[in-house]
Amino acid sequence: MHSRYSVGGLFVLLAALWGLSFPAISVGLRSLEPVVFAAFRYDIAAVLLVGYGVVRTTNWYPDAKNDLTAVLAGGVFLVAGNVLLFVGQQTVPSGVAAVMQSLVPIATSLWALGILPEERVSAAGAFGILLGFVGVGLIVRPNPGEVLAGDTSGKLLVLGQVASVSLGGVLVQRARPTLDRAALSGWSMAIGGVILHAVSLSAGEPLSLPATPTAQAAVVYLGVFATAVAFYVYYTLLDVRGALETSLVAYLVPVVATVAGVVVLDERVTASTIVGFLVVFAGFVVLKRRALAELVDGSSRP
Repeated sequence: MHSRYSVGGLFVLLAALWGLSFPAISVGLRSLEPVVFAAFRYDIAAVLLVGYGVVRTTNWYPDAKNDLTAVLAGGVFLVAGNVLLFVGQQTVPSGVAAVMQSLVPIATSLWALGILPEERVSAAGAFGILLGFVGVGLIVRPNPGEVLAGDTSGKLLVLGQVASVSLGGVLVQRARPTLDRAALSGWSMAIGGVILHAVSLSAGEPLSLPATPTAQAAVVYLGVFATAVAFYVYYTLLDVRGALETSLVAYLVPVVATVAGVVVLDERVTASTIVGFLVVFAGFVVLKRRALAELVDGSSRP
């Protein structure tokens, strides 16, 4: 049984683990190529999570069709697609990249409308989705004459990552996997890691392990803590508090990442980025207003 305080502690821990992953990526990119960097992250996490699945359950191997579908969708879209974040962060500050992740819950709802037959959206929900994209526009601020400029193209790549991981989550949900969650995630990371290594080799990136202590620390942190440990915390919260409340961590992660980026990496975050984040959050509140009201009402009862 988890107390209110232990759940709150797990929530903060998850936000910290994921929030610090953005400056860790920026640090690792100083000496590692982006695709092989992402591949190393998921190599480590795959070994840890599949190993954990083997130890804790007999249901660790994906042999059913729905489990194989979920693993494939996770490997391609949730894991391999996440490399766009690594490439984008070559020119985008870690705090800005983290703020853009606040669009994931809204993008997930948008994908669900087309893929999950039970999903519907009201006029107010559509307005919430629109607000989310207005907020992203404030963050990206694309200049038609400079779409291919480093900062703008990097932000567009991060948006591509948001679209990919959102789609992956919906496809995994549609598959309705019965595989152990640790094993499901681990196998997805193994497939994604193989894809990323193949892309890295085809792009001519050197297949070399991180040589500097800071790069090694970044890979270890991302693989062990920001992925494997964070996964365990995330699913613990899913079990005790549900998907909606757990998804709210997406709005605390950018705060952690932005503060870490400013303090550790001397990054700058513009006022329009902060306003954009608030507009995206407002869109999420409008889109999920009924579920949030039920959540607040339920938590206020003794």
